[in-house]
Amino acid sequence: MKITIVTDLAASAILARTGTEHRTFACSDVYTSPVLERFVELLAHALAGAGYAPLPAPGPDTNVVLHPIDAQAPRPYRRKNAPTFVIAVAEVADELATRDELLTTGYPLLVRALANLCVMVSETPTGMCVRFVTLEQGTYHVGPGLDEVELARDVFARIEPLASSQLVIANDLVPDLPEHLWDGDTQTAQMLEAGRKLDALDLLPAPMPLERILAPRELRHVQLLYGIGGLSYGNVSARYRGGDQQGVPDPDGPVYWMSASGVDKSDLRVIGEHILLVRGYDPARDVMVLSVPPTVNARRVSVDAIEHWMIYREHPDVGAILHVHGWIAGTPSTEVNYPCGTLQLAASVANLVRRAPDPSRAVVGLRNHGLTITGHTLDEIFARVGDAITPTVPME
Repeated sequence: MKITIVTDLAASAILARTGTEHRTFACSDVYTSPVLERFVELLAHALAGAGYAPLPAPGPDTNVVLHPIDAQAPRPYRRKNAPTFVIAVAEVADELATRDELLTTGYPLLVRALANLCVMVSETPTGMCVRFVTLEQGTYHVGPGLDEVELARDVFARIEPLASSQLVIANDLVPDLPEHLWDGDTQTAQMLEAGRKLDALDLLPAPMPLERILAPRELRHVQLLYGIGGLSYGNVSARYRGGDQQGVPDPDGPVYWMSASGVDKSDLRVIGEHILLVRGYDPARDVMVLSVPPTVNARRVSVDAIEHWMIYREHPDVGAILHVHGWIAGTPSTEVNYPCGTLQLAASVANLVRRAPDPSRAVVGLRNHGLTITGHTLDEIFARVGDAITPTVPME
């Protein structure tokens, strides 16, 4: 698909950002249709107008890739660099009314395309309707009933905060966990019980069956890119209470136990595999630093580790954090559905916790996603709000 960008528009946008490193975008030449061609052209102009420099073809350093796909046979985009934000764009029939229908259609397209976001475009009698599906199973839409300029503006407003966000999902797994912690402690025992309580509340949706959607090669690619092991939802953490750290090497800021990514949260037993000790964040490398047993094939920590790190660092009275894909009516929420594992989402949640009447007992919402709940212990969190959590997260 050829994108024609008005030269003056692109040039003026780049000049407006003089003195800063401009971001880039490109379109993969995979599939086209009249609807997709028109939509991608509109979105390309919006990107260029906001300062994204158009490239003739995607490369390893391209920031955003528009990836038009055939909804019947989507082809993957195999990026060389995880920070490349890939937007799968597909034309679909205008008959997806419910969230379940959107997910059933859009989520397989999202993961088969190896994308960060799926955008489904439909022609309607009153103009284009654009529906979005995120990796976290968020769903929302723009249009119909807008002219093309308004549509492009609103679609860009939905996409740009996600595309420009910064992932912190890499782990530095250091095999130096002191032997007396290989079987955990009282905090990890509470985490096991918390996971079982979540399971009893039916707040842990079954993992999206990626192995049935993707071939083994694509599945490994998705796990590497997004730091996920099956998209099992929810996580728990507890501040490490070892006094002087009792041998934990060189702690950098808060030290806390946290559930691993993609594991059964109702069966958190094995240290290093189900539960990991986070002992730092290295901003120079954008990695979470973990101490793990040398005898275990360690997994990645939950992608929300950076969010928990920010909260524990700022609020010494916070002893535990629970994240669930549920809701409590009246909860203040983040304004943008940033991807999980990004600095932007972590900062948004940390800001809401800071503004709570009691940050050590806060309940804050993640837009289109769920809740982050702080407390003194996991037991205290469940006693305080466990009965108020409902499984339906409002989607906007």
